[in-house]
Amino acid sequence: MTRLRTGRFALGVAVVAVPLLLALLGPLFAGEPGPRGASFTLGDGHWLGTDFVGRDVWQQVLHGGRPVVLTALAATALAYLVALPLALLSALTHRRWLEELLMRPLDVLLAVPSLLLILLAATVFSPGAVGLALLVAAVNVPDAARLVRAAATEAAARPAVEALRMQGETWWRIAVGYVGRSMLRTLAADAGTRLTGVLYLVATAAFLGVGVAPDAADWAVMVDRNRTGLFVQPWAVVVPALLIVGLTMGANLLFDAALERTGKETRP
Repeated sequence: MTRLRTGRFALGVAVVAVPLLLALLGPLFAGEPGPRGASFTLGDGHWLGTDFVGRDVWQQVLHGGRPVVLTALAATALAYLVALPLALLSALTHRRWLEELLMRPLDVLLAVPSLLLILLAATVFSPGAVGLALLVAAVNVPDAARLVRAAATEAAARPAVEALRMQGETWWRIAVGYVGRSMLRTLAADAGTRLTGVLYLVATAAFLGVGVAPDAADWAVMVDRNRTGLFVQPWAVVVPALLIVGLTMGANLLFDAALERTGKETRP
């Protein structure tokens, strides 16, 4: 079992390392953009060819990962930053009206598809990268809050929580010190799938032109704008698509390994 977990972790690191390093360090090595050539060509000094407007694909790949990765990470962190306090307060409160006030509006938002909410918001204003991160975080809050609340409610019903209350422990100590630690496995499992979902939303929004310019150096935009030349110059589509897939698969493998490790450490 230990070998399986170690192998899964190593595989996750190997898969996620390439897209993550390209996203974070790529712009440092991209250099200045050279003169544009003919669209959808191979060779001629461009080892991955040129894109739909004649730009070097490799240079676009080096520039295109940072917006996707940073937006996805920021959106995931913001979603949990809002969802965790709401869920813990709802699970630990003895006031039914407060629980209803916190959770019922989130249930309404869950009824509307996430991508539809993002597209509707984009028709009202034109979000940049920050706005896109906020939108993606907002549509992930309801689902994250419900999942965390379910796990927190189970932990809050244990006799240990009542004992902590009788000892005069603070709400923070109970919510974070005990209930929060009891939810680590649930959070680890959710974080992997949620980051994958957030990456999907960010990439899809960029693919549809939400939050990014139509010709931006962005992996998702590259897939969209270059798909017309897929059978002429496939690298302009295949490379950024594989990098997005590698990022999501690697993140899931790493979180799975972390989940198994957390389960081993918390098992009595």
